[in-house]
Amino acid sequence: MAKEFALKDQDHESNLVARRVYVTAFIILMLVIMIISRIFYLTVLQHEHYTTLSKSNRVKITPIPPLRGLIYSRDGVILAENKPTFSLEVVPEQIDDVDRVIAQLQKIITIEASDIERFKKSLKKKRRFENVPLRLNLNKEEVALFAVNRHRFPGVDIVAGLNRYYPYAEKLVHTIGYVARIDENDIKNLNESNYSGTTHIGKLGIEKSYETLLHGEVGYQQVEVNAQGRVIRVLDRTAPKPGENIHLTIDLSLQQIAIDALENRRGAIVAMDPRNGDVLSFVSSPGYDPNKFVNGIDSKSYKALLTSKDKPLINRVIQGKYPPGSTIKPFMGIVGLQNGIRTMADETWCPGWFTLKGHEHRYRDWKKQGHGHTDLHHAIMGSCDVYFYSLAYDLGIDLIYEGLSEFGFGQITGIDIDGENKGLMPSREWKRKAIGHAWYPGETLILGIGQGYALTTPMQLVKATSSLANKGNIIRPRLVSSTSNSITNEVITLPSISENQINVSDNSYWDDVINSMYDVVHGVGGTAWRSGLNAEYKFAGKTGTAQVIGIAQDEEYNKEEIAEKFQDHALFIAFAPVEAPRIAIAIIVENGGGGSKTAAPIARKMLDQFMHNRDLINKG
Repeated sequence: MAKEFALKDQDHESNLVARRVYVTAFIILMLVIMIISRIFYLTVLQHEHYTTLSKSNRVKITPIPPLRGLIYSRDGVILAENKPTFSLEVVPEQIDDVDRVIAQLQKIITIEASDIERFKKSLKKKRRFENVPLRLNLNKEEVALFAVNRHRFPGVDIVAGLNRYYPYAEKLVHTIGYVARIDENDIKNLNESNYSGTTHIGKLGIEKSYETLLHGEVGYQQVEVNAQGRVIRVLDRTAPKPGENIHLTIDLSLQQIAIDALENRRGAIVAMDPRNGDVLSFVSSPGYDPNKFVNGIDSKSYKALLTSKDKPLINRVIQGKYPPGSTIKPFMGIVGLQNGIRTMADETWCPGWFTLKGHEHRYRDWKKQGHGHTDLHHAIMGSCDVYFYSLAYDLGIDLIYEGLSEFGFGQITGIDIDGENKGLMPSREWKRKAIGHAWYPGETLILGIGQGYALTTPMQLVKATSSLANKGNIIRPRLVSSTSNSITNEVITLPSISENQINVSDNSYWDDVINSMYDVVHGVGGTAWRSGLNAEYKFAGKTGTAQVIGIAQDEEYNKEEIAEKFQDHALFIAFAPVEAPRIAIAIIVENGGGGSKTAAPIARKMLDQFMHNRDLINKG
């Protein structure tokens, strides 16, 4: 009998389907539980966190940069301002072909290669819906030309703003400095939160040294944005605090006289009020236009400044180092009197040269036939080199270093701008460390007439001259006299700083040396007597001529045979009026020759201007 064969096992299939249904149901149930658990975690346990994230995606805080403070002269003239400016800006997402649009814009507005290069760099850093500047500082004609053609350029527009502007340009660049765009080096040292939204920062001069006051404090606004980051509306706003205004001590009329008198020659002129340290004039020549640096100077122009033989980028007033020449002699006189090495009546025989015992080398006097028997008064008045060779030798390097250092030679003056050079007042120890040799007597001799290793800055020289005018009271120079709040108009006057008093055993020493300097310009035979002719006031001065190169024993200095860059520097120091000094001046004209012919006449022009203004004020 044949075995029965089943084609379908319904029970087995039913069990198999049931198992699969249970497994599937279990998996679905577990997934549902997991989803519910995740929803519970996100909506309940993490509710506050994700609500905050959602709000931050919708509401953003954006910075509002403050308005930079202004800079004024002592008579209230604006020297650095925030000038309205117009820039041509592009919204990339609204333009199909940026290069084509730029080419079309160049037909109506000048757009340099440097502008395009800067634009493309900025393009990479910004989102496509944000404005990117293409051309900065458009003039009125360019604005008008674009306005007429604006319909041809969707996505391009003129945007108004404020730009730092220096109306006196090169005349005050070494005093005020300039602002420029913030770079990577600046970012390392600034407070990023307070500079959010700020694009420029002080780079030199007053703009840099008083950056904190001038910048102000950043403001903020809360804005609502969409998913693409576009601003929909402003929710809240905290206004920025504008920077403080700065009031300089610079007298513009005196500054202009100094610039005109220097006639574009290389050099430096600085004038200071001995009573309070106010710097009345601060000229480093030649200068350069700081406005070109504000939004980035082109490489060609910058290279021209860097490679110029006149070195306009150097601030000669505080960075230039020059031999003081014979301007050192009045200070040497004080040191000699104080140390009892000389009295005013002591005389030195001057045959036109000086030699050390046992040596044949002659240290020459500027006056070939010599000055004869000369005391300190006539040695300063006639600038007798031999007298000061002898005085320096008798003093010795240690007393010279100690005495001249009291006047601030070889030290920074402490003026309120960065970058000051301290010059050099040599000593035994300095030479041993710097050169590795001992100090020689001949080096002491030439130091006595301001030659050799000695180097001073014009700012050091005017501070020392002011100290002499003050009979030993040393006042720190300053360029800022006060600040003012642009909102409240509150003025804060900055105090002058008296550093110390040079003490001498007999105060008549000051009068003796000052009287000698008076006769330099007013006495018969004074080295600058022409500059004192017909003056309606009394002033004191001292000429100086600093050698750039040495002259051999058997040779004479002949200006016509020497290249200009090797010719002597002309120096002059002065203060007025003698009876109650209100202005001290130091002048250095590079390769200008004799101080009496070149530098002293400049001082006379400045003193005439200053004293004339003072008389007008007193009469008023």
